[in-house]
Amino acid sequence: MIDDDTELARQAGSALTDDDAMVAVAESSTGGLVGSKFTNIPGASAFFERSIVTYSNEAKLDLLNVELDTLEKTGAVSAEIARQMARGVRENAGTKWGVSTTGIAGPSGGTPEKPVGTVFIGTACFEDGEEKVSAHRYEFEGDRLENKDQFARQALTDLIEAVESPS
Repeated sequence: MIDDDTELARQAGSALTDDDAMVAVAESSTGGLVGSKFTNIPGASAFFERSIVTYSNEAKLDLLNVELDTLEKTGAVSAEIARQMARGVRENAGTKWGVSTTGIAGPSGGTPEKPVGTVFIGTACFEDGEEKVSAHRYEFEGDRLENKDQFARQALTDLIEAVESPS
């Protein structure tokens, strides 16, 4: 049985294949769910290179070259960090595309400015010597597992939109 998540991951894979491109994923709040959704698809190695779970700030600094100054100014859950994570994983893997997730799944950790359910999804693309990096903020409602799943689905959706949009 094919579920909606598998279909969404398949659509992302199809868009990447049509773009003749590979993707790498930097996951914080999703803890590997985006990579898991990709690897549920037979033949995912044609478009999926790796997923790095960088849950701690130290991991973001060490593995993704996130800037300490940005972490200190914005916190780990921010558009700036999502962009740096997407760029860092793309550069680390040598892929055309990078996508990242950083958010607050709950039940604790939220603030009035960044309530539980807040996530930032970053995308990065390197093509023809130019890099395009973006991040979007979303807010979901649910318990921890529901939020993580919604974050992962949104990352796939944002990736599809980025790959399919004209440069």
